[in-house]
Amino acid sequence: MQIVEIIHAFMGNQMFKILHFSIIFLFFLACGGEKDPAKLFSIQLEGGNKFQQGQSVAVTLKNKKDLAIDRVEYSIDGKVLPVKDGKITLDVKKLGNKELVATVAYGQESVSLFKKIKVLAKDTPEIYTYEIMNTYPHDPAAYTQGLEFRGDTLYESTGKRGRSTLRKLDYKTGEILQKVDMDKSVFGEGITILGDKVYQLTWQSGIGYVYDARSLEKIDTFNYGQSKEGWGLCNDGARLYKSDGTEKIWLLNPETLVEEDFIEIVTNKSIFNKANELEYVDGKIYSNVYQKESMMIIDAESGAIEGVINFGGLKSKVARGAEWDDLNSVLNGVAYHKERGTFFVTGKNWNKLFEVKILKK
Repeated sequence: MQIVEIIHAFMGNQMFKILHFSIIFLFFLACGGEKDPAKLFSIQLEGGNKFQQGQSVAVTLKNKKDLAIDRVEYSIDGKVLPVKDGKITLDVKKLGNKELVATVAYGQESVSLFKKIKVLAKDTPEIYTYEIMNTYPHDPAAYTQGLEFRGDTLYESTGKRGRSTLRKLDYKTGEILQKVDMDKSVFGEGITILGDKVYQLTWQSGIGYVYDARSLEKIDTFNYGQSKEGWGLCNDGARLYKSDGTEKIWLLNPETLVEEDFIEIVTNKSIFNKANELEYVDGKIYSNVYQKESMMIIDAESGAIEGVINFGGLKSKVARGAEWDDLNSVLNGVAYHKERGTFFVTGKNWNKLFEVKILKK
């Protein structure tokens, strides 16, 4: 009996502690519940959650408890959006998926509310076409993933596991001047050249390589951060831009290779996720559209697709060799030759490299 009584006493004591804790917890929730922003206020926007850059949108704050509000301030990405005649103007620097923040001051309290919205480009992309200036030979065994000029030398990255390379080319003859074979386990992707270094991505291995631009000696490696995969690379002279198969283009510090920021690719109607190989020219990113015979012209600051280049018909000028694959032998690879003022484009297993001028249609 003594043992049973001891157990009952112990259990009773434990139950008392649990009950006591539960009462305190419920009391805490009851007191704090009134401070839950979602129970006090909500942001109401006219027109849903999809808008265009610079659009004026009617905004109201639903006051669920009829509290005396002292001040409401709206912001996106830390930029305050003044309210005028009951409207805010979505004048934001970078487009895409955004959070509209309402900071509400009432009495001695201040809370923040968040509403997810999409801010898209203001204008419809313009349509461009091309003119072929010259045609040069290209290695049909090259599964082209990246192109970039350094002076008059064309650098190329090729893909496929067991066959990926980094190479230097004489673009006029197609001759391979220098070549480095990558590890058989990786799939080579985009490249860019900044200073005396070549940066190269791999597809799904989560690792990139840094080479000496002159010798092609590998001098460093780096791991990806939040980016999903490795697709394309370019640079603006200060930062690297990296596509990863999503709507994001990541901005990397060239010294630390840390992904410090990103832009999102948008049209005036939707967010887009098909950016592949990249080239930076005068504030714009030229990007192959994955598995399409077209290229985007993206504003490097906002992410807006300002133009689309239709490269239809170019593929028909290429001979189908032994390496040809109807599904994957698509347009891929873009390099700008600064001195000539022209673009060079090719594709995966294409036997030709085309020098083109981009023309507004």
